[in-house]
Amino acid sequence: MAVTGLTGAAAATAPVGLDSYYGQPLAWAACGNGYECGKLSVPLDYARPSGKQIKLSMVRLPATGKKVGSIVLNFGGPGGSGVDTLKASRDAVSADIRERFDVVSFDPRGVGGSAPVRCFDTLDLDAYFAIDPTPDTKVEVKKAENWDKVFANYCAKNSGTELLAHVGTVDSARDMDVMRAALGEARLTYLGFSYGTYLGSVYADLFPKRIRAMVLDGAEDPSENAQDLAADQDRAFEVATESFMKDCFERAGCPFREHTIEGAQEQLDELYTRADKSPLRNEYDGRQVTEAVVSAAVDYSMYDPRSWPRLRKALAEAYDGDGTELLLLADESNGRRPDGRYDNSFEALMAINCVDHPENPCPHWPVKGTRYPKKVQAKGSPPIVVVGTTRDPATPYKLAQSLAGQLAHGVLLTNDADGHTGYRRGSACLDRKVDQYLITAKAPQAGTCRDPHPEA
Repeated sequence: MAVTGLTGAAAATAPVGLDSYYGQPLAWAACGNGYECGKLSVPLDYARPSGKQIKLSMVRLPATGKKVGSIVLNFGGPGGSGVDTLKASRDAVSADIRERFDVVSFDPRGVGGSAPVRCFDTLDLDAYFAIDPTPDTKVEVKKAENWDKVFANYCAKNSGTELLAHVGTVDSARDMDVMRAALGEARLTYLGFSYGTYLGSVYADLFPKRIRAMVLDGAEDPSENAQDLAADQDRAFEVATESFMKDCFERAGCPFREHTIEGAQEQLDELYTRADKSPLRNEYDGRQVTEAVVSAAVDYSMYDPRSWPRLRKALAEAYDGDGTELLLLADESNGRRPDGRYDNSFEALMAINCVDHPENPCPHWPVKGTRYPKKVQAKGSPPIVVVGTTRDPATPYKLAQSLAGQLAHGVLLTNDADGHTGYRRGSACLDRKVDQYLITAKAPQAGTCRDPHPEA
């Protein structure tokens, strides 16, 4: 069993009352396939450090060569399990990074193996994910509102309001600083994707001088409110869908009758309407393939162009009335495992968002949010690299531009491509710039990378 920890330096940077957390040794034990797992103790409420503790699940892949230090990864969400994702993705970082760093990830508080938020059982979640996303009648609107109330009540009942009040990003950012010390690092090396950029930017604002190198890929804009973000995402998904359609027109087996954006969009809208009125058949199990399922499958496929062949096939089958493949895509999006059980990613996402964004439509949530949108500057930090992908559906490119401009020392790398996030998605140019920065802590010049389509 390996042990890491920073004693003298940890004590020097520990806030009042947190010395025992910052000085804790972190014990690592083998957990299969070359990975090591451990637990980090943190206070549930940082205002009461002597009160209740929770433990965060962590995983690391030890460096293969001469070690520079540890690099901490957050893969996004909020709600995604960093432990599960890293254990399933040895190639999440390049061989050069793996040679020089212990690659570390974790489940943030409320997620996976870290005091997870619990709300619904499987059948309730099946029903919740089938709710009409475009209610057309008062009855449908009322049904959606009632489900939101029930969901919030069950989260309070099964998780407790004490936990729900402390799953926000500010608390998770403070957890990362405890983690930094427990890993034996005087300064943090961090790579965050999607929501991980929000977590990283909050950390940078709280602890700007404790950063060695930080990459924020698929950036969120901490100053943007939920309503504006939703509008930006709607347009970004439209752009991504148009890109998928244009690509489809050049491929064999494209299911669209007309090879025009207008014609393809009309045919896709017809599928949504059809599934809304009469769900598609499903050869997998007894669930109905509703409009919500079709919409979730299409949106999910926009995150990665490598899934476009699968979506083309799923749509072709759907136009013949078979929604099975669309259902399986939606299941992946919603965290439903092949055995029918859900991970807690959606429940954690709701819990974290309703704390982080009180302006969100969370009117029935049992605890009050604590963080409103604000700009981050991270004054005193070293250069922080922000990566924006031009046709990113989930974190539109304009958000990366905004975040890089807010940061006192932000450097924007533009990835002219499709899909969500850029690093390790097919751009040799971008990967090279990110790797060099993480290894040397010397920031690249701002610029644009253009690479072939990953499916080409």
